[in-house]
Amino acid sequence: MQPETVNYVPIRSRQQAELAVWPGVLVWSAKRSMRKPCIGLFVGDPSGIGPELVAKLLATPRAAELADIVVIGDPRTYRAGAQTAGVPDARPRFLECLQEAEYPTGKATAAAGAFVLRSLELAVGTLERGEIDALVYAPLNKQAMRLAGSKHPDELRFFADLLGFAGPVSEINISGGLWTSRVTSHIPISAVSREITADKVYGTTELLCRVLQSAGVAAPRIAVAALNPHAGEGGLVGTEEITVIRPAVERARQAGIDASGPWPADTIFVAAKRGVYDGVVTMYHDQGQIALKLLGSGRGVTVAGGLPVPITTPAHGTAFDIAGKGIADPGAIREAFEVACRMVRRRS
Repeated sequence: MQPETVNYVPIRSRQQAELAVWPGVLVWSAKRSMRKPCIGLFVGDPSGIGPELVAKLLATPRAAELADIVVIGDPRTYRAGAQTAGVPDARPRFLECLQEAEYPTGKATAAAGAFVLRSLELAVGTLERGEIDALVYAPLNKQAMRLAGSKHPDELRFFADLLGFAGPVSEINISGGLWTSRVTSHIPISAVSREITADKVYGTTELLCRVLQSAGVAAPRIAVAALNPHAGEGGLVGTEEITVIRPAVERARQAGIDASGPWPADTIFVAAKRGVYDGVVTMYHDQGQIALKLLGSGRGVTVAGGLPVPITTPAHGTAFDIAGKGIADPGAIREAFEVACRMVRRRS
């Protein structure tokens, strides 16, 4: 059986975007409080735990204390999430993107992926125009987005494309005050070594430093991980540390960044946990993600690093296995929301 395919219809003009908005939202956003940031909160993949997480976040008084909030998505999806979560409907303001089909709970579908792509395009356009100050989105499912026709490896590259941004970008992950970035991300492990270059290692280090500074860390201390076991042991078990990573670290230091390494990946997070570093640059996805998720106990956050606008999300997935059960932990989306608020205040 061939996989289901449904292509989303891109929003190509501001007029189209405004027609998709619930009456009064854009007017309200112009009159919103100058004291608090305005955060766009997207419900995420409707087949996962996202709507439940958004409802649980809005049920906490602290959310309204920190920011004015516009929920992005279909009000019916949000209300179903509130019912699943067993929390009162907070009756938020909406930037509407209506669902065009029923989405089965706990399953990746092209219809849900198309809804996600339409909603993100609407959200990023609203963010780019300054009608919201930051975007926080509940977990997405990359398979569903691909089924819907997305050609991007992940949402970060989709955001960059929507914004017309050609500069370096990298997912920045946060857990317990420790920030990490990675030189390679959503690629096969067999491709990692050839994708690591001195320019990419330097660019990822510089970007992590810059994002940390944007969050209020004046002089970030950054450790750079090795690729090979024991940092290559002087070339005995790999030479990337000598030919690629160390020259990139030296270049970062010459640029005024407090960077060090390459350090063995199996010990670098032990030092980071003790507070020796503010950030760690890893070489591939799981090198940092496994450590962060062990350290973070479900509170990890991902920042879309490098983009000209603040975008954050929980560092976990759609959790299809528990979707619809009302047991999803909102800790990570609360952290993502607070990080976005801090980034907006820092930019202001």
